[in-house]
Amino acid sequence: MATPHISAPEGAFAKTVLMPGDPLRAKFIAETFLTDIKLVTSVRNVFGYTGNYKGKPVSVMASGMGMPSIGIYSYELFTFYGVENIIRVGSAGSYRDWLNVMDVTLAESAVSESSFARVQGGCTDSKILPSKELNDVIISTAKELGTNCKLSTVHSSDVFYTDYTTWQERAEKTGGDCVEMESFALFHNANVCGKRAACLLTISDSFVSKAELSSEERQNSFKEMMILALESAIKL
Repeated sequence: MATPHISAPEGAFAKTVLMPGDPLRAKFIAETFLTDIKLVTSVRNVFGYTGNYKGKPVSVMASGMGMPSIGIYSYELFTFYGVENIIRVGSAGSYRDWLNVMDVTLAESAVSESSFARVQGGCTDSKILPSKELNDVIISTAKELGTNCKLSTVHSSDVFYTDYTTWQERAEKTGGDCVEMESFALFHNANVCGKRAACLLTISDSFVSKAELSSEERQNSFKEMMILALESAIKL
């Protein structure tokens, strides 16, 4: 059952999908951690793969950047492909001195000034929660792995470059601990579709310390987060 944005046939995706933003990160996860992988979609070079992790089926597919993009892909996966769980595995910029570059954080909530949820489904909430069930699995798995997974409020923004506010003002106004651009839409779509979603992030840059990773490091170096997501996925 192909859609305008996903060329995969019906049944091509596992029940749980990991969703990085970058198509090359999706490729890296599939080729590094999965066996018997199959490229099931590549429309617009947005790669989607299905394979096995420790003998259990898992899919990984890129979401692209921003809420409109992840909004399309997550809705189609939930609605047309029978996907039950999506774990976003992305990067974020830190607003706090306790969230440092390469730290792994799990979103307890996504806060946003975006109109995505209102336009898509009439939801006027500025804060949307992930699946508690999914978060509980990830938190438990992190403890088993010895992974320091910090909990955070994620500011999910529509805009990367802003000219009228400082990052300090955005942090204060939203209450966010870090900023990315997708989780608010993902959580909303999961709620609308009656499915589950979570968001794991690795801090790629810090507004506080000014430290940052290169684009290549962002693509290839988030293995701690990737393993935590995969180990959680096979428990679902």
